[in-house]
Order: sequence, then structure tokens, then C-alpha cells
Amino acid sequence: MKIGIIGTGNIGGTLTRRLTALGHDVKVANSRGPESLRDLEQETGATAVKVEDAVQDAEIVVVTIPEKAVPQLPANLFADAADDVVVVDTGNYYPQRDGRIAAIEDDGLTESAWVAQQLGRPVVKAFNNIQAQHLLGNGRPAGAPGRIALPVAGDDPAAKAKVLQLVDDLGFDPVDAGPLAESWRQQPGSPVYGTDLPAESAREALAAASPERPAELRG
Repeated sequence: MKIGIIGTGNIGGTLTRRLTALGHDVKVANSRGPESLRDLEQETGATAVKVEDAVQDAEIVVVTIPEKAVPQLPANLFADAADDVVVVDTGNYYPQRDGRIAAIEDDGLTESAWVAQQLGRPVVKAFNNIQAQHLLGNGRPAGAPGRIALPVAGDDPAAKAKVLQLVDDLGFDPVDAGPLAESWRQQPGSPVYGTDLPAESAREALAAASPERPAELRG
């Protein structure tokens, strides 16, 4: 697939490495510009581009930047993108880093619903609950003992199906975590966050989650 990745932090860099290794055509961008990505480009075979170019002709665009940086993305970023482009949000809201976001704190929006509002596009939430090193090295073939499960939340069945398949291709058991309105079940502080659970345990953890944001994660 043609995949654009916006953000080259721990998760963005890892996905660039993993997805190019799987043979996908990856364009990667960050806020510092293509010149800052020449080493990653040479290492992986991905194409370093400007942020605006990462969405062009892409089937999937992964937005993997801090929440505070989402409003700073170019206006109308997806204006010329394909109508059916799948946008994946890997982000997590940490008020100590991102500042207080009233729509999340006061209005009860899930983190990814807020991101979708900023982008003007529906998003699928995935890859937000696993450590980058585990995403890089802990993938296993389907059916292998100890295969880690990753939850995927979203509202569009076709978009979510593409991301669930991508999770499987990367070596993890995809778990449908329901609509975006319930993506709080995989946010920081939830039982599935950072726990590397197998599929059945991940489903149980998602079911056991509380919508109450832990005190230490409130702004």
C-alpha cells in the first residue's frame, strides 16, 4: 500500500522501519522538513517529503505526533487527499506535555475524536498503547504463542478493516475495540495501555476500562 507517516518520533520511526520492511511504499514527514530525514530515508527506503506531500496519493496516513502539535499541521492538510484515505491516529493526550485541552477535559471528547475534529477527517485509533521497542521487535506470526494484541477503534468498518489487517501484517493480533466514542478504553491509564496482552486478555481489559480519567492524567 501507499502509506504516509506524519511524525518521526518513537512510533513514527518504528512504523517507517516496519512498514518499509513489509514492502509498503512509505512517504515520511516531520515538522523539521525532508532534509532532517535523510538518514531514515537511507536506512529504510522510505521517501522523505514535506508534511503536505505525505497525504498525496496515500491509501493510509498515520498521524503520530504529540496532541499539542496537531493544530499546528497545515490547514486543509487533507483537502486534496483521496476521499477514502484512512487516517490513523496513534497519539495520546498528556496534559503535562500538551497543555490542557478543554474539549477533552470538559466536554468529554475522546482524544482521537478531538484529533479528528482538528484534521477535519474521521480517524482510526491504533498503535497508541504499545511501546515503540515492542512494536519494532515483538511481532509474531499469526497463531504464535504470546502474540501481543493491539486494539483498533473507529467508526468506518472499511477503514477499520484496513488497519486491523495492517496490525496483523505487522505481527500482532488485531482486536476491534469498537467505535471511536469508546476509544477511551485504550487511552493512557486504561487496563490495556502498555500491557502487551494477548487477544482474549486485551478484550477483557477493554471491557473493564473506566471512562474516568485518572487524576494524574487530568489537566
